[in-house]
Amino acid sequence: MAYYVGPVANLINELHKLPGVGPKSAQRLAFFILQRPVEEARQLAEAILAAREKISYCSVCCNLTDRDPCSICGDEQRTSTVLCVVEQPRDVVAFEKTRGFRGKYHVLQGVISPMDGIGPEKLRIRELVERINQGEVREVILGTNLNTEGDVTAMYIARLLKPLGIRVTRLAHGLPVGGDLEYADELTLEKSLEGRREM
Repeated sequence: MAYYVGPVANLINELHKLPGVGPKSAQRLAFFILQRPVEEARQLAEAILAAREKISYCSVCCNLTDRDPCSICGDEQRTSTVLCVVEQPRDVVAFEKTRGFRGKYHVLQGVISPMDGIGPEKLRIRELVERINQGEVREVILGTNLNTEGDVTAMYIARLLKPLGIRVTRLAHGLPVGGDLEYADELTLEKSLEGRREM
């Protein structure tokens, strides 16, 4: 970074720390910010600080929130008997956009990944079991991603929850809406057959 004056080099270094931002992208973002009016740069900086200072985790579901409990946990119109377990806060947003789920959530804050040194103890699984032991939950939907880590995490949680006598379900695997069969891989087709339902 010796090519840039101190503040510019520092800005590029900080932007490069963001996930998915390589050195070229960091440089491009830095110069974009420098070309904007000072007030826009100030608004960006203030938005970052405000989000970092005012956002915390909901004491009930472990989702990001600016109040405790979060708006979903505090919504009495939603059922407390169905709980959807997801990996990250952005997964809650994905479900909410469908407007099809009226239960509540539990955010694990990650998945079991031995390669990354993440075991069950590093996730919010203990909090999940505590919620279920309160006796209101009747079904847990395991909404983890449909990949190796998501499957391992879902299986671990299912084994943990089954003895508690509640229904444990998993998101369906299969073909995307509008997808052509000829382009589907064998595993997707197999999962689609397994997850078929009566019409």
